Amino acid sequence: MFFGSSITSMAATLLAVLLAITLHELAHGYVAYCLGDNTAKAAGRLTLNPLAHLDPIGALMMLIAGFGWAKPVPVNPFFFKGNRTTGMMLVSLAGPLVNLIVAYIAYAVYVAGQGFYTVPFLNQFLNYCIILNVFLAVFNLIPIPPLDGSKILAGFLPKQTAFKFLTTMERYGFVILMVLILFNITDMIIQPIAYGILNFYGWMLNLIF
Repeated sequence: MFFGSSITSMAATLLAVLLAITLHELAHGYVAYCLGDNTAKAAGRLTLNPLAHLDPIGALMMLIAGFGWAKPVPVNPFFFKGNRTTGMMLVSLAGPLVNLIVAYIAYAVYVAGQGFYTVPFLNQFLNYCIILNVFLAVFNLIPIPPLDGSKILAGFLPKQTAFKFLTTMERYGFVILMVLILFNITDMIIQPIAYGILNFYGWMLNLIF
């Protein structure tokens, strides 16, 4: 997290965080709904209201420790039309993909608007949107439960292997993840990929603008 000292900076950061996690979770639920699963909709999770997606402890951890989590969207693959494994992969991929799209749009607005406005709050909000969404997407693609990457990876494995992988890793996944975060190993994994994506976005937008 990158809270600044000013109230403007803190407000811009909080707004960017709420937008990122809301769209991330909404994307999971919406894709599941499109595949035939009504669970997220019945739980009131197909909404842009950030309060529906906030986990109290996860939100507190964001403020205190600099990392946290949202309330997972309930998904039942047994309601999926077609292949359940493929459906689960699509649902898991939806969240990070939406974050990458939001980051690109925010970057485009930021670049296109340079010289046309000088609103500190808007500039800070767009900056935080860009960085936060890219880092959130890459972080969630790490193949360790409960992150989305674990379900995406499981979709490429043989059924038996995938079942063993998920059941085993789900017991220890959260602990492993906390250890990786505490020892900054996640930063070593995420940063090169995230900055590579940001540089690629910058290159694309320079060609356009």
